[in-house]
Amino acid sequence: MSKLNRDVLYLILKELEHNNNALHSCVLVNKTWCEIIIPILWKNPWKYLIEGKETLLFNVIISYLSDETKNNLKNQGMDYLKNSYQKPLFDYIRFCRYLHLDEIVKLITTNEIITNIKNEIFNIFINENRKYTHLYIPYKFNYKIHLIPGAKNCLSEIEFLSFNAGIDDDDIIIGLTEIIKSIKGLELIIEENNNCEIVRLIEAPKKLIKVHLINNCIQKGQNFCNIYLNSLTTHANTVQYFKVFDQTTKILSSFVNLKVLELGSEYESDWGCLENLSLPFLQVLRTMFIPIQSLANLIENTSKSLIEINIDNIFHYRYDNRRIIQAISESCPNLKFLKIVFRNFSSSELEKLLINCQYLSVLYIITCEISFDWNNLFRILTRSSPISLFKFRFRIFSKVPVPKSESLKLFFNEWKGKRPILLNFNNVKNIEAMLNKYEAEGIVKHFNNLRGDFEWESP
Repeated sequence: MSKLNRDVLYLILKELEHNNNALHSCVLVNKTWCEIIIPILWKNPWKYLIEGKETLLFNVIISYLSDETKNNLKNQGMDYLKNSYQKPLFDYIRFCRYLHLDEIVKLITTNEIITNIKNEIFNIFINENRKYTHLYIPYKFNYKIHLIPGAKNCLSEIEFLSFNAGIDDDDIIIGLTEIIKSIKGLELIIEENNNCEIVRLIEAPKKLIKVHLINNCIQKGQNFCNIYLNSLTTHANTVQYFKVFDQTTKILSSFVNLKVLELGSEYESDWGCLENLSLPFLQVLRTMFIPIQSLANLIENTSKSLIEINIDNIFHYRYDNRRIIQAISESCPNLKFLKIVFRNFSSSELEKLLINCQYLSVLYIITCEISFDWNNLFRILTRSSPISLFKFRFRIFSKVPVPKSESLKLFFNEWKGKRPILLNFNNVKNIEAMLNKYEAEGIVKHFNNLRGDFEWESP
């Protein structure tokens, strides 16, 4: 029974893994709680790093140094040992599953660690007693971690790799390629100076599912980016998630099982490759600065599988607005989440969309017209929203009129009898008293007038 209770307690406390303050409070309850929570906190200790307080983590790390090393450092007058801790009761680093070599390098650099101590610190993190699932390798990383005793066992179960392509040492890349073959997620950061050996690292995984390309050097890194992209065709049948920014690519058509696609571009690019692209299993489409015509064609070629569409930061005229809403209305009957610009001119298309998309639960509307008609929008929403839709967010551009109190009252009164609304505006003021009234009546469940997102903004 006590075993069952401990397992149940673990499942409950694991739900708090993103609530640092709550977990720290729970550590103090008793020994059992402490033993359960410490592994949760140390799964990814790097996410708790606060700028200016990195020494707190550094002091824990150097507490692992051997007594001989500590004595030698003290004899050399190393100041950073004054505040170090005694060797911890828990082997905290054993619980780590995220190995951020970039953060380790920063700690070493900040504290001016001499070479032999740097070796010992890397050995603390990489040995037979460690197992990591996430590995982050920074720009110009030059430490041969694959040669550390126990590295093969320590890194053999890596599922996610974030790798900066600006590494000059071929041996590091080749060595890691031999060890890391279980990667399911790859984040590749492209710099001005790149390395062709990285193609081996891209092609090595047996089942690559998620890919994110970050091109930090749009012009000079273009040739390498194309090489890396072409090497991804090795995983054409397994890639289900693909994210790329400022890089048009024709290899998308090879990802026949793609489910999530994220695209963006701040530069003049030819996105014509999307117009005849067919992704029959695509469920999630998130874009920034991508032409509407190309997106409309892509949406029409998805075999009605999309459940989330997020179209952001693209200016377009009213006929394009009508075109994209019409494409969504006719091609996305299973849609649950929609973020899109809406113009007065597209009223009839929006109404059809609400009627056709009966599973829609989140509607995020961006308004950019100086003459925007809020009464018209609210009438459409109250008249045609499906039963599932009750979460609304409105982003209002500057110079666009905010809804008046009378318009909001119209909306709320007409909504009476439907599911209580979750509502977010970015700059509507002085309506708290009115909202309190409608909350009391059960028409509005929650209102947020901040820029931050609600937790429910994605299915």
